[in-house]
Amino acid sequence: MAKLPIKTPFATQNQTTKRVLKHGMPGIKSLNCRFSLAKKPSVMINPNADSNATTPPADRAMSRQQWVEAQLSPAVTITAQAADASFRQYHRVTGHGQPLILMDAPPEKESVHQFLKVQALLAQHGVRVPQIVASDEAQGFILLEDFGDTLLSRVIAPDNVDTYYSQAINQLLEMQQIPLAALSGLPRYNEIELMREIRLFDEWFLPKVLNRALTDEEQSRLNQAYQIMLNEIAAQPIGLVHRDFHSRNLMALADETVLGVIDFQDAIAGPMTYDLVSLLRDAYLYWPADQVEHWVKLYWQRAEIRGLLPHTPFSTLMRWFDQMGLQRHLKILGIFVRLWQRDGKTGYLKDLPLVMRYTLAESARLPELGLHDWLVNVVAPAFEQQHPAWLQQAGVTA
Repeated sequence: MAKLPIKTPFATQNQTTKRVLKHGMPGIKSLNCRFSLAKKPSVMINPNADSNATTPPADRAMSRQQWVEAQLSPAVTITAQAADASFRQYHRVTGHGQPLILMDAPPEKESVHQFLKVQALLAQHGVRVPQIVASDEAQGFILLEDFGDTLLSRVIAPDNVDTYYSQAINQLLEMQQIPLAALSGLPRYNEIELMREIRLFDEWFLPKVLNRALTDEEQSRLNQAYQIMLNEIAAQPIGLVHRDFHSRNLMALADETVLGVIDFQDAIAGPMTYDLVSLLRDAYLYWPADQVEHWVKLYWQRAEIRGLLPHTPFSTLMRWFDQMGLQRHLKILGIFVRLWQRDGKTGYLKDLPLVMRYTLAESARLPELGLHDWLVNVVAPAFEQQHPAWLQQAGVTA
């Protein structure tokens, strides 16, 4: 597969960077894929949240102010930070010693219980997560240690990427070394959940791209491919899965040589390669395939030393990596369209071409699934034709 040139520059801490990819994949003839290194963490929406019950914004703001003042002092200033793809909001609290971050999760939308539970688990096992200063589950407020503003996506560059990804891999391995017994309280990433996720591709992405229902033959092809893929994913070792372990949820911390980990509340027990895919085939950040394979090998070597992948050939790990990557990227294609169509969140539309690129590459390396030719000849051309109109309709600049 031909290497595709990437134009830089990379972002500095106070700068959003756009990098342009010329797509040379079969079926993507001339797509200009631009993707920004954004200033906010990316999280997946809670599918169980009730989007109809809503606290009036003014009442919520008053409750937020009163709760923070009760924890700290009346002299604090609360400044809103960028929103993300969930119902949570984040605010910086200043005027009382070191700055803090307030997480505001309206209880009628989503609970903070899992966030507190996973934070305690990760902190106990040496993962660098924000410390909890105060919390109120009933009201949906948490005061957290402030990790600053330096997302990994903003500072990563060719001259430091190996250092940062080495640190990220170490944090990933710390999470995966948590004993399985300690994960008993977490949901399990089983075949039912994996299938539910991958069906988002059928339910949201394909109808919008193809502008028609799938034929019986197409649906049968997908069903068969999904089952083959998930059967093999089920054979992978199990460990803690962050679910969004990528450059927007890792932070470079001042005066520390480890990366801070955020947005971990959806952690579950599942396949070992899931977070590795999230990191190295990041939906917002592209690296050449040979460089990605080098980092996978680095992970493999360190995981073997720690006893996490006993007697696992590197070729097997790479196959697992591709299978897990295809599951994740098909899911993300569906989620990004759902965020636009259902929730009115348009910012992720510009990231779709990179995710499509990953999907085509992974399906090419898994010919037994029988998906690649159909994706290249049917789905990709339709996407190429539709995507510019989506951006225009949503008012998004690529």
